[in-house]
Amino acid sequence: METLSFEFPAGQPSHSRALVGCVGSGDLEVMFEPGSAGTLSIQVVTSVNGSAPRWQQLFERMFGEQQLPALNISIHDFGATPGVVRLRLEQGLEELSHA
Repeated sequence: METLSFEFPAGQPSHSRALVGCVGSGDLEVMFEPGSAGTLSIQVVTSVNGSAPRWQQLFERMFGEQQLPALNISIHDFGATPGVVRLRLEQGLEELSHA
């Protein structure tokens, strides 16, 4: 198991929470909670050692260009593909936007 941390610039804190996915299903779960103003913090606990560059590239593509609300995102991964990770992140962000 490996724990990774990432940070990106963000706006004001979100006022909502969301949970998507299920780690017991063999992919991953993502929890979204309000964060500190100006910071999008992501913590990944993954069963795939040595995967930090893959996560970094995925997050830079998703969060490097756009400014999201300040969030603490916790990801519990059990070997999900990058496509599934992106899908779960987009599902959670959509839930937050409708809350």
